[in-house]
Amino acid sequence: MTRNALNQNGKVVALVCVVLLLFSFAPLHHGWSSYDQTKTLKFTGKILEMGYENPHGMIKLETEGKKWTVVLAPPSRMESRGLTKDMLKVGSTVTVVGYPHIKIKDEMRAERITVKDKTVELR
Repeated sequence: MTRNALNQNGKVVALVCVVLLLFSFAPLHHGWSSYDQTKTLKFTGKILEMGYENPHGMIKLETEGKKWTVVLAPPSRMESRGLTKDMLKVGSTVTVVGYPHIKIKDEMRAERITVKDKTVELR
């Protein structure tokens, strides 16, 4: 095998590795198409857990005896719109408006959140 052929094979292997790596992360991010935008939900409840990490923030919300997983915006968007990590404290009461997940019965994507007297658009 010539040196040029080995170099070409190396490039092909590298390209295949990059493509496989990119596709391996695709299932980790759920698209917004997984939520039913024809059904709007609005809940007020107490934050049981919170996460303020990429790709999206998250809170576990208890309302009327039921627990919901509420998917929020990415932290950079929440910060730029005035929703800081400190505002989402466990035990705080918030109101969320959003859409239910099509398959997961206790998950919703929040379009907006109200903490105390501040409403933040998340989309």
